[in-house]
Amino acid sequence: MKRLTVLALAMGLLLSAAAFSSNLQRTSISDLFIQQEDRNPWTHLRLNNDPNDFQFVVVSDRTGGHRESVFSRAVEQINLMQPEFVLSVGDLIEGYSKDAAKLTKEWKEFQGFVSKLDMPFFYCPGNHDVANEFQEQFWKEKFGRRYYHFVYRGVLFLIVNADDPPGKDGGVSAEQQAYFKKALDENRDARWTIVALHKPLWSQANVDKNGWLEMEKLLNGRPYTVFAGHVHRYHKFVRNGQNYYQLATTGGGSKLRGVRYGEFDQICWVTMKKDGPLLANVMLDGIYPEDMRKPLTEEPGVLATRKATQPTQGKLYFEGAPAANAQVSFWAVDAAQKKFTKTGDAFADADGSFVISTYKADDGAPVGEYAVTVVWRQPWLDRDGKPGPNLLPARYAKAETSDLRVKVQEGPNDFTLELKK
Repeated sequence: MKRLTVLALAMGLLLSAAAFSSNLQRTSISDLFIQQEDRNPWTHLRLNNDPNDFQFVVVSDRTGGHRESVFSRAVEQINLMQPEFVLSVGDLIEGYSKDAAKLTKEWKEFQGFVSKLDMPFFYCPGNHDVANEFQEQFWKEKFGRRYYHFVYRGVLFLIVNADDPPGKDGGVSAEQQAYFKKALDENRDARWTIVALHKPLWSQANVDKNGWLEMEKLLNGRPYTVFAGHVHRYHKFVRNGQNYYQLATTGGGSKLRGVRYGEFDQICWVTMKKDGPLLANVMLDGIYPEDMRKPLTEEPGVLATRKATQPTQGKLYFEGAPAANAQVSFWAVDAAQKKFTKTGDAFADADGSFVISTYKADDGAPVGEYAVTVVWRQPWLDRDGKPGPNLLPARYAKAETSDLRVKVQEGPNDFTLELKK
């Protein structure tokens, strides 16, 4: 009798569950199958999975005094992130050479790194990569085209050679402009255009001669985004209503003073959405595998000759008030040659205090005599990349005219700089 009671209770529960289940809605959205009730523990079921969206990574300068085990580690970290492809903005080898054996060795090393990527890597030449006609020919023999384009999911990518012809200032040749005009004409229906080049040509003094204004004319009337490197400092510009990004470094020479200075190692994670690219600037120091151990790599850095530095700090005042956010620069004085060479610099904090950095963050300055310049720009760079107005007297902006002089000696150095109208 007891057993029959238990069976009857079990059957009752099953029937109740069946009745309850019949009131649920089984929803299918894309690949999601879920039971919905009147009240549900989620916000909505509009999944963020538009089939036209995709992700790619932009890496910045690896060289210009590259540091050990940074770019090679970034390769391992990018594999953790699994973008669909990787886009470069140049300066991949130290270069600046006409020695075929040296260039062969440097390219072999670099190609060894990117061969470990799970996804395609798109090359872009930088001034270190095509510094002269010899290197330019070396590139042609190894990679062929120095500029090119491709289309992915309705997005047009233009890979521009910003050192055409090779030289100090760089530029975009008429031949290259004609190539991209044709590519743009043939892809008028592209939903967006991504431009990658090494030098931010729009912020150079010779912008009226380097071919960039002609490129902007070709791009006029379509939505586009530009990525560049070269300066080793992050900065966002807005030109013609479009976003231009000057990325920091992915291993290139940097004092690594952080976001305030735009000095950090990064990858730029780009999600291509319907209404344009969505950017996430990801610091390499924030990418860890599941075991929370940084990948160990054997990439040697450049061993530069550096003078010993001494702790160097101070306070900066203008008419008795702290000159917050003004830039202090130390220029080594060569009296015999009547020459000044910029070494260290710093931004002043809210109380006027500053700490000089020469080779790395807050390392001070080598022993010696220095002319000191101070500029206080608001903004530091305008939307077009031109320096903003200087709020301090012009004489302090140049080493030749500034009357500020300091002498760095062994041991701690502390200076007070008083600026007057």
